[in-house]
Amino acid sequence: MMRRIGSRAAALGIGAALAAGVLTGCGSDEPEQAPVPEGLGEVTVGADGVQEVTLQTQDDYVFTPDTFTVAPGTVRLTLVNVAEQMTHNLEFTDDELPAPIDAGIDVLGPRNQEVTIEFEVTTPGDYPFSCTFHTQLGQVGTMTVSE
Repeated sequence: MMRRIGSRAAALGIGAALAAGVLTGCGSDEPEQAPVPEGLGEVTVGADGVQEVTLQTQDDYVFTPDTFTVAPGTVRLTLVNVAEQMTHNLEFTDDELPAPIDAGIDVLGPRNQEVTIEFEVTTPGDYPFSCTFHTQLGQVGTMTVSE
């Protein structure tokens, strides 16, 4: 009987120590975001006059970067998935768009698969997009079309 109580007490002690360790890590400080790799999210203009931007996904639930701004006109968006395991996609959130965008990426497999889409935007405003596989986990972003 003593052994059983001792085991239970030890288990409770270990559980309390683990809980304290977890709670210690739960401060009010915002977690630091990793720096965006150079060139990602930077809007450039190609030789053909089309605006170009590259975003990245990885083995988490974020677009890197998750916001970018373009001028009205044609946009060429490339999404690169550097994840080792996770599959992603990119769809504009139709219900929330200032104007329709008939482009998206259905499936983007892991290990540096990339897909480029091209579309026209003419109406200024914020255009939300998401990975529909991971929307509930917060994998969302916004493209802003400037005035």
